[in-house]
Amino acid sequence: MSSPLQTAERAASTPKARVFRTDIQALRAVAIGLVVLNHLWPLRLTGGYVGVDVFFVISGFLITGHLVGEMTRTGTVRLGAFYARRIRRLLPAAFLVLVASLILVVAFLPYPRWGRNAWEIAASAGYVENWFLASMSVNYSALNDAASVAQHYWSLSVEEQFYIIWPLLLLGALALSKRSSQPASRRSARARTSTALIVVVAGIGILSFASSIVYTVIAPSQAYFATFTRGWEFAIGGAVALVGARIRFSRLTANVLSLVGFGLIAYSALVFDHATPFPGHVALIPVLGTAAVIIAGNSNASLWHSTVTALRPVQWVGGISYSLYLWHWPLIVAAPFVIGSEATTLSKAAVLLLALALAALTKRYVEDAGQRWRFWSGSSARAVGLMLAGMLVVAALVTATLTWYHARVEADKPPTEVVASSCEGPAALAPGAECDDRFGPADYSVMTSANEYFYTPEECGEFLPILAYGDQKTTLECDFSGGAADPTRVWLVGDSHAQQWQGAIFDLARERQWIVTTSYYGGCPVADVSFVGFRGAWAPEDAQRCETWAGDLSRTIEEERPDLVVTAMASRLQTADDGSGIPSAQQMEEGLAEYWRSWASADTRVLALADPPFNGEVRSPDCVLLNEADPLVCARPRAQAQPSDPVVAAALVADSPLVRSLDLTSSFCDEESCYAVIGGIPVYYDADHLNLEYVRMLRPQIEESVDALLDTAA
Repeated sequence: MSSPLQTAERAASTPKARVFRTDIQALRAVAIGLVVLNHLWPLRLTGGYVGVDVFFVISGFLITGHLVGEMTRTGTVRLGAFYARRIRRLLPAAFLVLVASLILVVAFLPYPRWGRNAWEIAASAGYVENWFLASMSVNYSALNDAASVAQHYWSLSVEEQFYIIWPLLLLGALALSKRSSQPASRRSARARTSTALIVVVAGIGILSFASSIVYTVIAPSQAYFATFTRGWEFAIGGAVALVGARIRFSRLTANVLSLVGFGLIAYSALVFDHATPFPGHVALIPVLGTAAVIIAGNSNASLWHSTVTALRPVQWVGGISYSLYLWHWPLIVAAPFVIGSEATTLSKAAVLLLALALAALTKRYVEDAGQRWRFWSGSSARAVGLMLAGMLVVAALVTATLTWYHARVEADKPPTEVVASSCEGPAALAPGAECDDRFGPADYSVMTSANEYFYTPEECGEFLPILAYGDQKTTLECDFSGGAADPTRVWLVGDSHAQQWQGAIFDLARERQWIVTTSYYGGCPVADVSFVGFRGAWAPEDAQRCETWAGDLSRTIEEERPDLVVTAMASRLQTADDGSGIPSAQQMEEGLAEYWRSWASADTRVLALADPPFNGEVRSPDCVLLNEADPLVCARPRAQAQPSDPVVAAALVADSPLVRSLDLTSSFCDEESCYAVIGGIPVYYDADHLNLEYVRMLRPQIEESVDALLDTAA
């Protein structure tokens, strides 16, 4: 059997006529099918996102083979021509869909979503969307994220960055092999070149794979999008092109190998889900599966799977896979707003058919026609120039959209005072309230700046230098005292589920002339626990930093001895595990109570606000927006929407007269159901947080509990 070196040498020295590979086209069809079905039915095909990894391996194989073939024939790679071909192949369809997506956003999505979508469209046009998402720490597989229409361009950004870097690395390997070569035979020179190429590809693959494993552990959200954690997948494809091109198997072995490869891809798609640490080492399964199918098909013989994979419909889907990838996601995001209702099986099927139709048209009249367009087909400079022109057009449209967006935001200033009438907002659920339609249509359904729970009033100033961890700043002092002598000092602490209550606390503070210190850490409980994570396990470093903040905060409160601490958090979605086997909820109760008792021992009163009913966990976050005429459709059973809360139980465990909980469930639910619109006011701002206006209407109930607690003797 030939050695890998000899195989690579023959592959490089004996260029072959390009043969159309139906198996690779079928892999494209499988890849796009997995991605689209995962996006349409994420709970059915939970690991369909591995289709992107299949695409990466295919790209590595084809591009490496093409570059090595050109290097063998000419001794170099014409970079300008190579980049121009990529531009002509990919950018016309990509820019078309970006412009169409921006039109969909402005025409159908509520304007508060214009800003994020516009920025991501701009990032996608510059092929840096993956780094934009990494910087935002977005979990692409999370079901509750309000996705942008361009979010799927992250993988195209990774591919474009690969296309830019890969030929430079291969040319570097070629230059090194020539530089180190002494006068020798032609065969020896080719061997050195092959060795250099193999070493470079293998080295990149090993380094990237190692970084993928490490980074998936320490920063999983960012690792998903980073180019360097995905480079090894392209390198695997490149290795198949270099070493596997001349490997020959018996017909039986090739058949078995290809079926095993398809099986590994299918296994990944069916078993993986949004909680699978990815890419990391588990990405080896779909990546090696793809490599196995490609290697098995190197003989170009008809294999068992060809009976299916060579069928015209399969090949057709593979042929339109790029355009289908571009179109399907913006259609999925926009569809509920276009049809005015939540996605159903029928509407999803309609989206799929429309995406297929648009992909077919784009393939024929944009992808293929664009490559044949004479104006730029013979000039690399023109191709680059038109690429820049396309980017400028998208940038101009994005700028116009952002200008319009900011003008509308400026027009929607939050009200200075909120007073609920007898049937408005939570007052409609008050005992004895006589309201005709407590759960009827909302006065408004689009969330604007007037509804932002996270607003920061001018009294809060800059972040304090305490409780800061690198770039993570957590603490503000908001002085509403107006210079009053000996003002009441209040701390509001927790995660964003504490922040969502600040509207009522700030209103009360402004009236009472308090000084309010806020300290928030997203997803992190202020509890003495071995923290695991929020909605799944965090990276160990992130979990440890959360614990450090919580401990530092608790000690700071003990030292500061404020009059009152108001605390809240999403404790039902946070997990703790100290290895004792005690249920996480019970560990959370004990950990919360431990800190509260320590604060109470310093004569500080503690008011723990129970979490409101779930929103995005039990209904579409856009339910009210999509059911404006009948928001009662969005009601959910109370037992489902409002399970037991460790915060309430912890107040009993603390067993201190200075520690109390306030459960406002009766302001969100009746005995049977919990609602998304009450008294004409939407309850929620987004999937996880309350509408600021609704919170401010709850001030009287919070004020009553605060007064009772402040009057309690130590």
